[in-house]
Amino acid sequence: MTMPAQTVDTGTDQLLCEIADRVATITLNRPDARNALSDDLTPALRRMIKECGSSDDVGALLITGTGTAFCAGGDVKGMGGRSSKPEMTQDEKVNQLKVRQRTLTGALKAVRKPTIAALPGPAAGAGLSIALACDIRFASQSAFISTGYARVGLSGDYGIAWLLTQVVGTAKARELLFSAAKVGSEECLRLGLVNQLFPDDILMSESRAFCKSLANGPAITLQNMKDNLDDALDLDFLTCLDSEAERLVKTAQTEDHKEAVRAFIEKRTPNFKGR
Repeated sequence: MTMPAQTVDTGTDQLLCEIADRVATITLNRPDARNALSDDLTPALRRMIKECGSSDDVGALLITGTGTAFCAGGDVKGMGGRSSKPEMTQDEKVNQLKVRQRTLTGALKAVRKPTIAALPGPAAGAGLSIALACDIRFASQSAFISTGYARVGLSGDYGIAWLLTQVVGTAKARELLFSAAKVGSEECLRLGLVNQLFPDDILMSESRAFCKSLANGPAITLQNMKDNLDDALDLDFLTCLDSEAERLVKTAQTEDHKEAVRAFIEKRTPNFKGR
C-alpha cells in the first residue's frame, strides 16, 4: 500500500525533502545554478542526511536534483569574491573544511541504510563526490560527470580522490582528476561510475521503485551487508571472513530472517519489520 508523502521542512527552498513508502527523497533545488551548493543548500543537506539517516521512518535515501542537473558542485561564480566575514587563518580554513567534509560526504558514506543517487544531468566537483558517496547511482541518458576541479585551479575535496579511486582504480581516477574531462553516460556505465542508465523521462520513477524495494527490505541485514562491503575496502580477506561470520550469526537471530524463511516456504512476499 502506498502511503501519502510526508513533506519535511529543510529550512530552505533550495533543498526539498519528502518521505514516502519509507524512502526519503532529498532534492537539490537550485535549477538555475545547476543545483550548485550554497550557504543555504549545503547546511540543509547536511541536516537532512543526518536526520533521515537516523530516522526509524526511513529505510533508504534517494538524492537527486531538480531540472536537468544533479549538482554542479561549488558555485564557481561565488568563488574568490570578497566576504564581509573576518578573514580566517589558514588553520581555521582547513579545520572548517574538515568539519564540512565529514558532515556531508563523510556522513553520507556512514549512513547504515541504502543510499541512491539519481542523476538527471551533470554531476561535477563536489556534486560528483556526493553521488560517489552513495551506494548506488542511477543516471539519465543525458547525464554526464566531470571532476571539474582542475578547471578552477583546485585540488579536490569532499573525498573525490578516494571515492573515484575506489570505483574506477587509481590510473583512471588520476586521468579524470587531472583532465577534468566530461564523461558521458554510456562511458560512466562502462566505467562503473553509474549502475544503470534510464531514459530521462523514467529515471525518477525507476529510482523511486528501486529505493522502495530496499527501504522495505530487511534493515538489519542491509546494515550488516554495508559493514561487510566497507570492510572489504580496507581489511584483509581473513579478517573480512571473521567479520562476516559474526554478522551472519547475528542476522540469523533477527525476526526478519525468520519471516523471510516462512515467506519462502509459504511462497509469498516477506513482510519485513526491521527487527
